[in-house]
Amino acid sequence: MSAGWYWVRDGFRLFRQQPMPMFSWALSIGMLLLVASMMVPIGPALFVTLMPAVTVMTLNACRSIEAGTTVQPLRLWRLLGEPGMARKLLGMGALYMGIILAAGFVAFLPFMADLAAATDQVTETTGMDPLLNAMRTPMMIFGVLYLLIAALFWHAPVLVAWHQLSLRKALFFSGVACWRNKGAFVVYGLIWAALVIAVEVAAALLQAVGLPPTLVGLVQMPFSFALAAGLYCSFYPTYTYVFGHDTDE
Repeated sequence: MSAGWYWVRDGFRLFRQQPMPMFSWALSIGMLLLVASMMVPIGPALFVTLMPAVTVMTLNACRSIEAGTTVQPLRLWRLLGEPGMARKLLGMGALYMGIILAAGFVAFLPFMADLAAATDQVTETTGMDPLLNAMRTPMMIFGVLYLLIAALFWHAPVLVAWHQLSLRKALFFSGVACWRNKGAFVVYGLIWAALVIAVEVAAALLQAVGLPPTLVGLVQMPFSFALAAGLYCSFYPTYTYVFGHDTDE
């Protein structure tokens, strides 16, 4: 279980070696997410479809840092120009998106009548409480299903890209690896949740002492992106802990 702490620590170690390139990469992903959120519903679907490719790009960057090579964020996108790589990773992303949608249907469909009734109960007096209460159970079911999906796809992109495994084998080995290290992943997730909460609490305290929300947002932004960069860098230790180091470019 202590491995979860080492993954976080080693992620920040990689970030400290090349902070500006990884900060820029985190900023790029943030901008991509922002653009996607402005193109509902197509944008979010495309963003999720890109996630396996972005994961491999991130791990390529971390592998370059470990090898002592300067990371150039724009060049990471060259991955999609490699023979067959775009088809494999975007195909995996489409499957990922499809399975998430299916999980959403499984989680919410049995409760649609309750959700419709709760929607009718929403008034200025009750607020959103009836709807939020009705969504609690389906959201919990979806959360459990998503954890299972995330385990299957956590290592799968890099196993396909670096080890040329078939999609079926990559999903299988990723799921097995996550299950065998489930305690470490629980610690890993709790640490990242605590760090995110700490940043949010610090921002709330700044507002509490009278700083304008706009100024607080400007102060919080670089810390949030630095935290995101550390998170992305920590993906690499979760891979190397299980599958070892591969320094081949």
